Amino acid sequence: MHNKIIILAFALFGCGQTSNTPETGQLPMNFHQLKAVDIHGRTYDMAQLAGHKVLVVNTASECGYTPQYEQLQELYERYKDKGLVIIGFPSNDFGSQEPGDEEAIATFCKKYYGITFPMMSKVHTKGERQDPVYAWLTQARQNGVMDSEVKWNFQKYLIDGQGRLVTMYPSAQEPLSDAIVNWVEGK
Repeated sequence: MHNKIIILAFALFGCGQTSNTPETGQLPMNFHQLKAVDIHGRTYDMAQLAGHKVLVVNTASECGYTPQYEQLQELYERYKDKGLVIIGFPSNDFGSQEPGDEEAIATFCKKYYGITFPMMSKVHTKGERQDPVYAWLTQARQNGVMDSEVKWNFQKYLIDGQGRLVTMYPSAQEPLSDAIVNWVEGK
């Protein structure tokens, strides 16, 4: 009888896994299960980010928000040794404001903003050709937290050290805002 109760308890409550998504009944994916291609054409495995807080941002070189690169780099420099990783995903989805290829983007980022955080290859953040990382970021059935829509360049997604989506901030939210800095600092 005792063994049946234990088995029933595991069946009802599981083993500490996250809850199923209501739409599919499946467990959501973890950010650390994803991969991308970096700006130099190499595979970038998100599994290497386990234990790190991650800020994912879609970028563009000719946008009114492009100066946010400066604050992103400052945030990265300030907190990279404390476990923060910023990952930039260039995209030409909004106003054709990222027309260059990967080489041009990398040169621009280094020359004008001294970017040292990881930059990925140019991706689609929405639509039929949406990159798998952005599919995970924007679909609750994949991330287990929320649906969202990428509305413009420099939209920011925060992921915790366990690979769980925490929240999203719109383009106007500055990288050095109290909300983002407090999250990085664990406040």
